[in-house]
Amino acid sequence: MKNMLSEEEAMMPMVAQGSHCTHVITVTSGKGGVGKTNVVANLAVELSRAGKRVLVLDADLGLGNIDVLLGLVPLYTLEHVLRGSHHLSDIIIQGPAGIQVLPAGSGLPQLTSLTDSQKLLLQTELEHVADAVDVLLIDTGAGVSPTVTYFASAAQETIVVVSSEPTSLTDAYALIKVLCRQHRERRFKVLVNMVKSQRDATLTFRKLDAAADRFLNINLEYLGYVPFDDYLPMAVLQQKAVTDCFQSAPASRAFVQLAKEIAAWPDPQLPKSTVQFLWRQLIHTS
Repeated sequence: MKNMLSEEEAMMPMVAQGSHCTHVITVTSGKGGVGKTNVVANLAVELSRAGKRVLVLDADLGLGNIDVLLGLVPLYTLEHVLRGSHHLSDIIIQGPAGIQVLPAGSGLPQLTSLTDSQKLLLQTELEHVADAVDVLLIDTGAGVSPTVTYFASAAQETIVVVSSEPTSLTDAYALIKVLCRQHRERRFKVLVNMVKSQRDATLTFRKLDAAADRFLNINLEYLGYVPFDDYLPMAVLQQKAVTDCFQSAPASRAFVQLAKEIAAWPDPQLPKSTVQFLWRQLIHTS
């Protein structure tokens, strides 16, 4: 009788064949308007300057805009891959500082509900480019939708971006709660964005951490903060990373330091150590 392997066992030979480990980092938030995509764009640029090969995946499927933020004009998007007219390597576009961007497309509701065959195609295509990447930065949508939680639970590291607004903290806690209770995630890094001072950032983090400790029995990790900076919207208008336009701006210095810290993180460990595993997690969860 033919020996039947479980889905997890069937993955293992593929995972074990290569020694290269792609560091998968999801950047997410409980609500929009906290500067999450700006964080991803600037982190990607500075991680590349720190010597990492960086691929940015715009996982806000159907409403992606990181290409717009960076002034990029993709000829093709994930829609073309799913149609079968192009390979994933055909649609990856070059961004500033040598980063690569995988555009999701905008105004494409069909991307938010993929068929099984489309999911398999996407998984297979991504496996072909995994070995060329040191860091995969995933920019999710905001909120607690299944797509957001899938990406967050499949990555090795989840960075939750918050601001000092009460609604941001409430929604961030809701996202962490869903990931903790429904997906058994217990490790989260918190980046406080758009605050006036280190004191404000610390107070904001402590509020969120206290709630997580009391009601979820988990401790969050403070990753740092990016100060409120008038140079940021000026860079957005120029469709460039703030670190490219205004290198001495307070936000730029914060992103440079943050990227150095992330670049020094230890190599990921199996099983969450490959892009292939992330996508298998995503497409087989229902």
